[in-house]
Amino acid sequence: MEEPIQEAIKSGKIPETRIKKLDINIRDAFSECGMDSKISPKVKEIFKSNIFIDETRGQVHAQEVMEMILDMFEDVMTSGPLAREPCINVKVRLIDMKLHEDAIHRGPAQVYPAIRDGIRDAIRTAGPMLYEPLQIQMLEAPMEYMGELSKLIGNKRGQLLEMNQQGYLTVVKAKLPVAEMFGWSSELRSATEGRGVSFLIDQMFEKMPFEQQEKSIKNIRARKGLTENQ
Repeated sequence: MEEPIQEAIKSGKIPETRIKKLDINIRDAFSECGMDSKISPKVKEIFKSNIFIDETRGQVHAQEVMEMILDMFEDVMTSGPLAREPCINVKVRLIDMKLHEDAIHRGPAQVYPAIRDGIRDAIRTAGPMLYEPLQIQMLEAPMEYMGELSKLIGNKRGQLLEMNQQGYLTVVKAKLPVAEMFGWSSELRSATEGRGVSFLIDQMFEKMPFEQQEKSIKNIRARKGLTENQ
């Protein structure tokens, strides 16, 4: 999804909602973010920072199944294909569909699996990546432990953002993956002989490094008991 749209949803300028009839305010908000004015009226849902666009044409029975389609859009966005984790910043475009002439074959039993599997497969081919939670921590310790603090941050896949001196203290601002912070307090005390402290100042999500992706996906799927085809 384009970054201006991501920011507009995050700020609330574009509200999360299922659109059952044309909403001029939402249409205009998408257009202001750079979306084609012919496409913006076709957005059917904004759900947890993801959007669904119906770009089909001439589908006589489309409205009969649209609610079921959007149900499965929400289902996949809540439980994505990589590790059944929530999706963010995904744009799903429905380009075409072929519906059975008999209404009895356009029910949930037929529509749900077709849409769910279709969206999952489309995401897989788009090169999805895991995001991981990060914390911005402020660390304080006597100056003689500056090297130990830097080493500890590096061992945690962390990023040293700032380092300053305040009197006899070294003050360090660092970005650290939450997954690497188990045992953080005890390791910090050990590295500084009990004289170092840290406190949380911010948190966010960022793309996990590529080399960590496969291992993390396997670990999450194993923890959830997911088979290869699930």
